[in-house]
This record gives sequence, C-alpha cells and structure tokens, in this order.
Amino acid sequence: MDKLTYLSNADSGYIDALYQAYKEDPNSVDASWQKFFEGFDFGQTYGGETIAEQTPEHTIKEIKVLNMIHGYRDRGHLFTETNPVRERRKYFPGKELETFGLSEVDMDTVFNAGVEIGLGPAKLRDIRQFIEETYCRSIGAEFRYIRHPEKIKFLQDRMEADRNTPNFPIETKKRILKKLNEAVIFESFLGTKFLGQKRFSLEGGESLIPALDSVIQKGSSLGIEEFVIGMAHRGRLNVLSNIMGKAYKTIFSEFEGKMYEADPETQFGGDVKYHLGFSSDITSQEGKNIHLSLAPNPSHLETVDGVAEGMVRSKIDMKYAGDSSKIAPILIHGDAAVAAQGIVFETIQMSKLDGYKTGGTIHIVINNQVGFTTNYKDGRSSTYCTDIAKVTLSPVFHVNGDDVEALVYAINLAVEYRQKYKTDVFIDLLGYRRYGHNEADEPKFTQPSLYKLIEKHPNTLAIYVDKLIKQGSIDAAYAKTLEKDFRAILQDRLDAAKTVEEISDERPMFAGAWKGLRPAKQSDIGKPVITKVTKTLFLELAKEMNSLPKGKKFFRKITKVYEDRLKMIETDKYDWAMGELMAYATLLNEDYRVRISGQDVQRGTFSHRHAVVTLEDSDETYTPLSKLKGGDKFSIYNSLLSEYAVLAFEYGYASVNPNSLTIWEAQFGDFANGAQIVFDQYISSGETKWKRSNGLVMLLPHGMEGQGPEHSSCRIERYLELSANDNIIVANCTTPANYFHLLRRQLHRDFRKPLVVATPKSLLRHPKAVSSLVDFTQKSFQEIIDDANVTAKSVKRVVLCSGKIYYDLLEKQEADKRKDIALVRVEQLFPIAYDQLEALRKKYAKAEFVWVQEENENMGAWPFYCRKLSGSPFNLRVIARPESGSPATGYMKRHLAQQAEIINKAFEI
Repeated sequence: MDKLTYLSNADSGYIDALYQAYKEDPNSVDASWQKFFEGFDFGQTYGGETIAEQTPEHTIKEIKVLNMIHGYRDRGHLFTETNPVRERRKYFPGKELETFGLSEVDMDTVFNAGVEIGLGPAKLRDIRQFIEETYCRSIGAEFRYIRHPEKIKFLQDRMEADRNTPNFPIETKKRILKKLNEAVIFESFLGTKFLGQKRFSLEGGESLIPALDSVIQKGSSLGIEEFVIGMAHRGRLNVLSNIMGKAYKTIFSEFEGKMYEADPETQFGGDVKYHLGFSSDITSQEGKNIHLSLAPNPSHLETVDGVAEGMVRSKIDMKYAGDSSKIAPILIHGDAAVAAQGIVFETIQMSKLDGYKTGGTIHIVINNQVGFTTNYKDGRSSTYCTDIAKVTLSPVFHVNGDDVEALVYAINLAVEYRQKYKTDVFIDLLGYRRYGHNEADEPKFTQPSLYKLIEKHPNTLAIYVDKLIKQGSIDAAYAKTLEKDFRAILQDRLDAAKTVEEISDERPMFAGAWKGLRPAKQSDIGKPVITKVTKTLFLELAKEMNSLPKGKKFFRKITKVYEDRLKMIETDKYDWAMGELMAYATLLNEDYRVRISGQDVQRGTFSHRHAVVTLEDSDETYTPLSKLKGGDKFSIYNSLLSEYAVLAFEYGYASVNPNSLTIWEAQFGDFANGAQIVFDQYISSGETKWKRSNGLVMLLPHGMEGQGPEHSSCRIERYLELSANDNIIVANCTTPANYFHLLRRQLHRDFRKPLVVATPKSLLRHPKAVSSLVDFTQKSFQEIIDDANVTAKSVKRVVLCSGKIYYDLLEKQEADKRKDIALVRVEQLFPIAYDQLEALRKKYAKAEFVWVQEENENMGAWPFYCRKLSGSPFNLRVIARPESGSPATGYMKRHLAQQAEIINKAFEI
C-alpha cells in the first residue's frame, strides 16, 4: 500500500500526534513524515481559519485530496471519453468522490493540495475539474508505471500545464482540416468509383492522416530527417497517397487493373496494391527536407515490424553515424494484431538492446475495436490492446479518433518524448471500422449492435468541420470549397489513369545506397566471380587477427584456440572457423560492413567462432576483427531468444545497405521454423512481388549426427521448395575455402540475392574438412566439386551428394580403396549448375548416377532434384533414409545403423 493510500485511511489521532511531535522536534519523526509536514504551510490562513486550527480533520482531507489527484493520474485513463461510438466498460473502484473518502460537502473547501497540480490553494471543485479535464476527456494517458521519476514528471507537467486541451493557431487547424479532408474524401471517392473492390478502407480512423502529417512536421522541427513506416493493409492506400505522395493517378491505374512495365530480364509478378511500399522526399512547413519510406508488407500483419526496425538501424549505422535522433520508425498496428501477434512482443523486446535499438519507435494503433469479425472481448485478455507497451515501460496515449486535435496534440507529445528519452511510445487511436474487414464483407453478421451505432455516427470530417464553424475558425463555405476542389483533383487523376497503358515505376530500386547495382539476369547466375585474395594479404590478416594482446588474461582454452589458429598458418590447414573469419577480415579490409546476429553468435553455438572473447577475471571483451583495418565496420551481436523478429530485422537491415554482409545465424537450423513467415513472404518472394533485392545471408546448422529430431535438419527441402527463377541461393558447402568464397561472392557481384547456407556442426572440427592457402588465394567458389581421387574411365557409379555425408562416403571410399565410385559434391543446391552437371554426365558417360543423402527420402535436396532432373538423361535414383514424419531418430544406435546402411548401399554395385 502506498503512503497516500495509507494516509487516506489512517487514524486522525495518530497523524495529529505525529504532527505535534514534529512541531516540538522535526527530527523526532521519520524523514518522510518531515517532508510531508513541511509541504503544508500550517500558518497560512484560508477562509478565516489556519490549517493548524483545522488539524487533524483538515489534514486528513488534504491527504485524501492528494490521493484523489494521484488516483486520477494512475487510473484516470479508465474513465475517459475516448470511445467515439459506444460506452466504455465500467471499472471498479470508480472516480466518485466517495472512492477517495471525500463528498459533495467538501467541494467548496479550499485545499492546499492544489499546489500539487499548479493551482495553488484551491477549492476541491476546481481541483477536481482540473484533473477531470486533464486525465478523463479525449486523451487517456498511461505512464505512472514508468520507473523513472524524470520521465513521469515530464509527461505529468506537460499534460497538466495544457490540461490536454490543444490550443492550436488557426493555420494549424486549417492544415489539420486539409489533411482530414483528403483522408475522408479519398476513401469516399474510391468507394464510389471502384465499387466492391478491396481497398481496406481507413473509414472510421481517418484522423490517422492528420496525425501522421503532424508527427512528421513536429519530428522535423526536432531534428528528424527521415521516417520509416511499417503498417498492415488497413489505410495503406490513404497513407501512400496523402502522406507519402504516391500519385493518385498511379493508385487509380492500379484499381483499373493496369500492369507495371514489363521487364523481360526479371520475373516481376507484382502484389496487391495495399501491400506495396513506397519512398519519397517531402519538404516540411519549415522548409526542411524529409525522406519517407513505407516498407512493403504482406498480409502477415505485423511481420513488417522487425523489417522496419532493421531498416532504421541500418541507416543509423550507415548514414547517420550512430545518431538515432535523425531517423525514427513509425509502426502502425491494428488493435487485434498488436494484442495477439507474437512478433510484436519480440520486436518490442529488441527496443533497448545494443544490437537492435533504434532510438525509440512511435507506435500508432488503429483501434477498430474488432478483428476480422472478432469482438475485442474475445481478442485479448488484457485491458487494453496496447498493454504490451508496459513491457518496456513505454507511455501510452489512448485518444478519441473523432477528436482530431486531441490526437495531433498527443502524437506531438509522443514524438517529443521519443526524441528526449529515446524510447518507444504508443498512441492508441480509438475509432471504428465503418465497413467489414473489406468492403465486400458484411460486418452485421457478427457485430450487429456495434454497426447500428456506426451507421448513425457522423464521420470525423463532419465532426471537425462542425467544431471549427462553431468556434468561428472557418465558415461552411470554406469547408465545402475544400471538399469540392479536392474531389475535382481526384476526378482529373482518375480520367488520366484511364488513358494509361502501363504503369511506370515511380521509385527506382537501384538508386541511393543501391546505386551501381542492378537486377540479376539469368545469364549472370552461373558466371564465376573473382573472390580470391593475395597470399600476402591473407597471411597478414590471419596473423594479426589471431594474435591476442599481451597483458590481458584470457581463459586458457581461448588462448589455445588462438594459438591453434596461428599454427594453421604454419601447417597450411585452415579449419571452418578460420575460413569464415577470414572472409569477414578480407571484406572489412575492402571497406565493406559486416554484421552478424543470432543466438550466441559471438562464441558460436558449437564454440567454434570465438569472434568475441571475454577476459578471465572481468567482463571485459576483446574482438580481434574490430582491430583490423576496417574493423570499425564489424558488428556481431548475441540476439534475444527470437527467430521471427530478429530475422525480419536483419532482412530490413540488408535491404537498406547492400554493401554490408548481413548475416543471421540460427542456433540450430531447424530453429528457423519460427521465422518461416519471413522466409516465405520476404526473403524468397520480395524481389518477385516488390522488385526489391536483398543480399541477406542465413546460416542454418545442419547435419544428421544423432542429436535427435530437433537438432539435425535445417529443412533444406523447404528452402528448395521456395526456389524458382533464381530468387535465392541455397548452399551446403564442404570446405572452409568454398565457404570463404561463397560469403565473399555475396558482395563481389553487382547484384544481390538472399543466401541460405546449411552450415556444419561436426565438420567444424573434422580433420579432413580443411583448406590450404592456395584454395583461398587462387580459386573461387565451386558450385560442384568433382572427385579428384578417381579416373573417369574406371568409374561405374557417380554419387551426387551434398554436405557432411561426403566425408562419411569419403572414409568408406578410402578404406575400401574404391576407384570405381566417384564422389561428386553439389555445393550449391540452387540455382542448379546445369552446365556443370551436364559436363559431368559426359565425362562419366558409362557410369550410373545416384543421389545419396543422409536425410529422409521425403526431405533434404532429393525431392527438389528428383523433380528438376525428371525426364533428363541423368535418370537418378536415390539412396536415403526411409520416408518419415520426423526429421531424425532420437536414438543414437538407430541413427548409426541408418547411416551405415546408406553408406554401404552407396558402394554396392
């Protein structure tokens, strides 16, 4: 129980006794009581009587009034006028005077507690009116849970100084009206001109547009030069046109069914209009340039959250030298989605982490009070859809969407708070959805009572126009002219759209940071890329990177790891970790950025990487790569225990900076299952849907080594199933040098493709999984590696395989001295190296070809290769584990028996 609550119920005699003791000797009472009694001027006269003469009864009432003030600050948001279409739920206890131990007879009594809210001594009537106007009108504020007194005081002082009653100049009111007019009329125009077409209308939440306009203007005045917006489909067309500046003509052309200009070299399939992204440059009212980006987003509503945050962080690192005050993310949610989608929680948990923070996000919830058809009471257990904000102690402003000035006031305060404290802030825009989930849907089927209210409810524009006319700010003719002129503009653009043959792309991809790059052509995919480095540079970097500084006490095992790496230089046998780290070192040397994140990536799940090492006697860390030339561009972060949001973040990061080797590593390959939406909706299809390239690298540890169903397979088959038209690269390398060249190739091409790598576990330390200096300095990436241990004329069977199983097969080949079996490694599973396969078929013309894999027959690469090579001269058959619903057995003995059977069958001719 807090002190005020205790005091409001305390025995008056007890307090009187304390006061008498305080008067005799202030030090005789507890310090908190000293401060309390010092807060009252007991000698001052009010109404002919002094406070001292009213003790103890009046003192008790003072405490109760203070308790009421704090009660409104804490719980006033529960009793606001924020719902535009229906009564709010009732909460107990309420805000009646009796709740605080007061009554009507106290209303005209003067209380010194008015000092607390800046009124000075005041009647209870005036104190109550003040806090009612501040905390229980169109804005409900939740912030008292923030564990930072300065932040609480900032919000409290601002709100109580203004009483949440905006006093905007007439110019601001007219701008708000103009943007609201555009928002409302645009939706009305679409609804009448394209009857029945899906547009996911903003109707019922149109005040979002003047709110976004205001936050951009206010943000610009506070130093923000760029905003990145992520949102789902509702209201997206309105935001694209009336905030981003996408041409009405283009949007109308999309509704008319016009196609974008065809490019024979790319496989552009397009997307529905309410999923598309956009970017533009606008000028603020103060004449400042502002860049706006709206990230594309699929129907997986909140997937864009991580993507937008990654885009912002990438620009902070690349463009703004770490200054997050120059750029801000805005995430626009739906009420049902923000409460129920797990990625929202994951993304919010990233907001204060070193590897992912973006200086605070402005969250706006378009609160329709309903999901697709689900009532809000069935959509969440929390009081508010925004209760997730409390996880990071972010303030929330619940605002009546029909009070557009209150919304603009709240969002301006929100962006000030973000700039000042670099944390998230939430705006809960309470509105409604005038139609169903889409315009062809009938909402009355599931929400008849709500939609009876909505049918009778005037739109936000009508409400605001009426308010301005009553104020004398405008007359009716002004509002009618505004509407008429804007409708005429829309009609003109619609007429122009009807004459369009094809839509031209308004935002070229290969500009800005992407300048100098281009879309990939089919003929590019198989071209060799020079990724080798000089012997001198390689050895120089290898020695420098692995020489730990003297005078620092590292763990003995760490010291040995680095000593062993130096020995690799002498023995000319470089293991997997060295191959990987050398790829990073050489890219940094060439002034590229390298960013790696994922669970425990600094050390590596299998203790192989040790890119960051910790001193034995402290928490001090040392990062060898950061000490090299270009090392200031190296970042490696252990992520939170998330796959979905973190992968989305890294995709966003890579989308903005193509000159960064951006890597996400799963702890085990199958953990990527938790991020499958990002693979499906962005990584594999983003270029086809949105003409947006991306070079993100995903490392998925893979290998059947008896570790059970959940630590064996990265589900290669899933990524190959997503593969088409050279959209992604899927690889399963067997040598450190080939992996080295694969990583370097990502940045040495003049186009970008996502790369999925099935990375090893046991091969990290396999004695034969090593490369020599010549492999790094004289070769390049090999899509297919032929068998150098056999002669073609002696070969009766060619075993095509990929990844770890090669070494099991090699052990058998060498033990049995088999020269009639050729082991050919397919290092790049997709795009398929058809020309190289055909050359092998001709080379081994008399041999049969079989596909051997350690995965089950219905998994791994076989189903894909079976389909792709069906009807070809290869006529492949497979040797694999039997089909199964589980990726692997959980019993080591069974695993070993299965593995032995596969190996033996591969050599049975």
